[in-house]
Amino acid sequence: MAHGGRDVSTARNTALHAAVLRMIPVASAIGQALRGRDVVVRRPRFRLRGWNGTLASPVRDMTEALDGIRAQYGPVPVVLVGHSMGARASLQAAGHPSVTAVAGLAPWVPHGDPVDQLAGRSVLLVQGTADFLTPPSDTWAYGARARAVTSVTEIEVRGGEHTMLRRAPVWHAVAAAFACASLGVPPPPGPAADALDHSERTAI
Repeated sequence: MAHGGRDVSTARNTALHAAVLRMIPVASAIGQALRGRDVVVRRPRFRLRGWNGTLASPVRDMTEALDGIRAQYGPVPVVLVGHSMGARASLQAAGHPSVTAVAGLAPWVPHGDPVDQLAGRSVLLVQGTADFLTPPSDTWAYGARARAVTSVTEIEVRGGEHTMLRRAPVWHAVAAAFACASLGVPPPPGPAADALDHSERTAI
């Protein structure tokens, strides 16, 4: 799991930062869907709240977390689920050898972000139609470029905004269904699981 942040901020993250707290129910939904399976859900915290230009602080943190997982568990499959800045970090860190799938929820994916690292990974992009912070057009343009190297599933959340609070159960269900499917576990039945089966962009 990867929480959101800001374009520029060198402030330290805390456990009570809103962006960090927002991922708790998402992680809970994934954990519930995978209950009884040999799966660990982790919510690492980025050191700094900002991306900070070329420093790309969260990518370094995400890579270190992935190295730690590989050292502890060996070459197990890892599914990354990130929101906003955390989605950007997850997508850029997806070239790590442990990563098999990555989901970007309301992803921050500016024009020019790389896609070659996604080759061989399953990719999900979920975007709310009422998101005014990370424009849907940027998300779909990123998806179009990523399709040159891998398969991409795109889901539109009708009326969904950037914080994923409006229609929150839908966002949570989509993340859980993707995590299950990516790990070879049948996802909970419902619209979210159905949306993952479509090859075209789907609205729910």
